[in-house]
Amino acid sequence: MKIVFLDASTVGDVPNLDSLKEMGDVTLYPVTRPDETEERIRDAEVIITNKVVLDRKLMSGAANLKLICVAATGMNNIDREAAEELGIPVKNVAGYASNSVAQSTFAMVLHLMQGISYYDRYIKSGEYSKSPIFTHLGRPFHEIAGKQFGIIGLGSIGRRVASIAEAFGANVVYYSTTGKNTDQPYALLGLTELLKSSDFVSVHAPLNEQTENLIGYKEMKQMKSSALLINTGRGGIVNEEDLVRAIDEKLIAGAALDVFEKEPLPSDHPLLRVQNPERLLMTPHMTWSSVEARTELIEGVKSNIEEFGQRS
Repeated sequence: MKIVFLDASTVGDVPNLDSLKEMGDVTLYPVTRPDETEERIRDAEVIITNKVVLDRKLMSGAANLKLICVAATGMNNIDREAAEELGIPVKNVAGYASNSVAQSTFAMVLHLMQGISYYDRYIKSGEYSKSPIFTHLGRPFHEIAGKQFGIIGLGSIGRRVASIAEAFGANVVYYSTTGKNTDQPYALLGLTELLKSSDFVSVHAPLNEQTENLIGYKEMKQMKSSALLINTGRGGIVNEEDLVRAIDEKLIAGAALDVFEKEPLPSDHPLLRVQNPERLLMTPHMTWSSVEARTELIEGVKSNIEEFGQRS
């Protein structure tokens, strides 16, 4: 099979990337611009893409195309209706990043809550060496134990986050964005109730009609002033301009974002000019990307190609 990976740089230098070549004649493009896509997929039988958009026109122009493999869980970049009409299966990889995102979620929580970087800077500045006492209490922090941890979207990642929150001694509650996920071992709350009562609000939901702009200024006003808001789900769920306003007004204690409505984040974005930057932590859509998760992702892509090959 002629296989084309349109944006291989999005998975980085993982140990098993070259094993894709066992599947057929593989071409790895680090990145693909929109004006390059048509030519690169013209003769492809299998396309692997993480974020490169494939619309009806592009798929129709690839006469040999038999399979699209999304090197991710989300498939928003594929016109799936057109793919179905054209008889082109679209396969994603689910569940590979649960541990990575959950671990990263708590790295964010602890960064905001514990202030480790503050204390590190305190010592490296030489101030600790001048101290008359053995400790420094300049930035008070609290414990997760005994607090309420609210999760929006209790899928595989949300459940992993819940188990870690429980291990810290938190009381876990959740909100189902579909209203259908009701059989869980945690209290199911409405969104308003969850926001008002939670000390942590962690978003692990897909972006769709139910979740777009789910948390805006009105919702942030409902949160505790001591609460932290974490979004490792999808950009567009938390309204970014409203979050800037909430941070500037100190409506909440802090927020962490790994995903944005437009990625990469534009250089003139208001998030880069918040008045209280110590209350905002941002990472470049990387919480999913542990080496283990990326390795499992490639194995998932290979399995999808193998399964298709066996059926065809």
